[in-house]
Amino acid sequence: MASVKGPAAAAPRMKKLASMLCMKGGNDDGSYLNNSQAQALHARRMLHFLEETLDAMMERSSNDKLFTAADLGCSCGSNSLFIVDVIVRRVAAAYESRGLDAPEFQVFFSDLPSNDFNTLFQLLPPLIAPPPSITLEDCLSAAGELSTSPTTAATRPYLAAGVPGTFYGRLFPGESIDVFTSTFSLHWLSQVPDDVTDAMSPAYNAGRVFIHRATDATAAAYTRQFQSDLAGFLQSRAREMKRGGAMDGFNVPVYAPSIGEFRDAVRRDGAFAIERLELVRGGSPLVVERTDDAAEVGRAMARSCRAVAGVLVDAHIGERRGAALFERMERRAARHAGELVEKMSFFHVVCSLSLAR
Repeated sequence: MASVKGPAAAAPRMKKLASMLCMKGGNDDGSYLNNSQAQALHARRMLHFLEETLDAMMERSSNDKLFTAADLGCSCGSNSLFIVDVIVRRVAAAYESRGLDAPEFQVFFSDLPSNDFNTLFQLLPPLIAPPPSITLEDCLSAAGELSTSPTTAATRPYLAAGVPGTFYGRLFPGESIDVFTSTFSLHWLSQVPDDVTDAMSPAYNAGRVFIHRATDATAAAYTRQFQSDLAGFLQSRAREMKRGGAMDGFNVPVYAPSIGEFRDAVRRDGAFAIERLELVRGGSPLVVERTDDAAEVGRAMARSCRAVAGVLVDAHIGERRGAALFERMERRAARHAGELVEKMSFFHVVCSLSLAR
């Protein structure tokens, strides 16, 4: 997000994304918890990518007694719990197919310190206790409960912990994680590119808040930032992942790299081999019961955007102006409801990586 007209101190504040970037916490009508249905639907449509990655990983992995997973960019809704459920269920089934007891599962939920971890952890069902008594049947049963309703499951078959910090740097000890997943997260850059907010630079993005319809110089600045951030992400994960581990990422476009850009950045870094890389059309970001109700479409659009970007907008122009901005967005979206429902859709870069041999 680039600078627009506003308080003089806004641009410096916007660079400190690590201390402010988060989805809207809590559980009110405007929260991410209650406005992440589109992300949930899109994640479910792409679960076969994650399951295939886990199957391939288990074919070449050892039979450790502890399996550790980390969700990077977990946010504060139930979608992260659903993804973790899929991992636990799939790995437990792989152990069963070998006639082995299920391992203990450790799951790290990681996001920036500003994330509402309290809301996320309140969604966690009680742990099956004591951990040493967990059986394969426990894992599969609890995972089945989670996949049906993450917020009402009776038990969970994994130990959980929160890890605050940016995933563009180190988060875990060396060779400690079996599988990383990052769902709808890697599109967030670590910062606004410096050139984009410099009025003396040809990349200055005057009068806009995003890259859409910007100059080639602005687009190039975002590309450089993306390449630098992704390199930091890959280098950190390469040191933290166990041999034989895997990483799976689902991304939506805030900065939208092409397949070629993503492939080139991974190959340039050299730490990971690409197992699978595809561009998937995920459908509309709007989840409404009546697509012919313009007012409902407008409300859904404004709430969705505010749940995702509201914290940044408020930091940039203040809460009062932010509220007015999203009210204007709701009215404008309602006027264009038909076009939004028909044409608006997410495209996802889906990538599965393993450590290069």
